[in-house]
Amino acid sequence: MKSLWPVAVVTDPKTFRVLLDADPRLAAAAGGIVRYLADAAGLENGAIARMQSAVIAACSEAFEHLTAENPRLEISFTRFPDRMEVALTHRGEGSPAVGLDTIAGFAARIGGTDSSPGIFAGFDRVQYESRGGAAITRLTKYLGQVPPTIQ
Repeated sequence: MKSLWPVAVVTDPKTFRVLLDADPRLAAAAGGIVRYLADAAGLENGAIARMQSAVIAACSEAFEHLTAENPRLEISFTRFPDRMEVALTHRGEGSPAVGLDTIAGFAARIGGTDSSPGIFAGFDRVQYESRGGAAITRLTKYLGQVPPTIQ
């Protein structure tokens, strides 16, 4: 006998999107999401903890850029076969979700001019873009391979 019900298939959503008010408890929840995704990707506990801390810190700093007209931070967590991306987006004045001084400090650490681990130690790449009145900071962690080189 054949069932008329569709076959149950396990699906793994590739993107989670959340909208957060400026509340430290919600930043911790965003850290929990990245922790879950990193654990599901098979990363080791130290890397997972660094990524979680980085997302919480990035959210906390992004909250400072929110305004009464644009009071929410949008965060997209996306899992690709070769990487994970966390994109923090807010609308408004065009400043990055994470301050440019923080990003510049991260770039200095990658270039070897600063030996401190910094808030983005769990991620391999940080990008900033402004699109249609929204500021986007994208944090990328490559899975199981060396990140591509920039030439």
